[in-house]
Amino acid sequence: MTHFLQITFVLPTYNEAENLPKLVSALLSLPIPDLKALVVDDNSPDGTGIIADQLANTKSGRVSVLHRPGKQGLGRAYLHGFQVALESGADVIGQMDSDFSHPVEKIPEMTAAIENYDVVMGSRYVKGGKLDDNWPAWRKGLSAFGNFYARTILGLSIRDVTGGFRLFRRETLLGIPLHRVRSNGYVFQVELAYLLYLCSFSAHEIPIYFADRKWGESKMSLRIQLEAAVRVWQVKQAYRDLAARKR
Repeated sequence: MTHFLQITFVLPTYNEAENLPKLVSALLSLPIPDLKALVVDDNSPDGTGIIADQLANTKSGRVSVLHRPGKQGLGRAYLHGFQVALESGADVIGQMDSDFSHPVEKIPEMTAAIENYDVVMGSRYVKGGKLDDNWPAWRKGLSAFGNFYARTILGLSIRDVTGGFRLFRRETLLGIPLHRVRSNGYVFQVELAYLLYLCSFSAHEIPIYFADRKWGESKMSLRIQLEAAVRVWQVKQAYRDLAARKR
């Protein structure tokens, strides 16, 4: 990258003791000298927060940690992390899962693209994108339907609105009303995508292979997915003022 000086990836964690050291090592090994990791840990009972502190102590300023008192949700973790990254002067802020579902090797391509767009997204649903080969058909279908459902209700052209692998310019996050975001589960990604659309920011999607986690337990459940389906309608209602202005 030539224009942007510093990239901070916000990494929410809850019981990711097996994944976090490997992920941080992979991130800091990328050919991006000023890439940093900000771990936001929700007091993981498996000791993830302690491991994060150890990484911060050994990685010479490239890893920092936010400790939260308990499990407060994905959306709150990202919003807190975004705020700290912005306050620390990051030019580009990234978000990704901490379980290796998102391919670290795609980050250089994403950072190159952010030169020309307001947000760059790793996408499972553009040409070349793919879900884990080992997922059963019902799981792939459920994921695709959830994404289609949200896209259709909100009228979004972005193909992957439920994905959480994104890079934002500093100005992009400062330009959307993050203080209005209420989603705290996986629908947080949908609400953020809708705000980007309503605020007319340019988005670019790069195809990725979305792999199932190798270590640790998934946080996804049927309850979370049903909650997200209801929440999409609430998101649409919440931003009627911005949607009217957009029209």
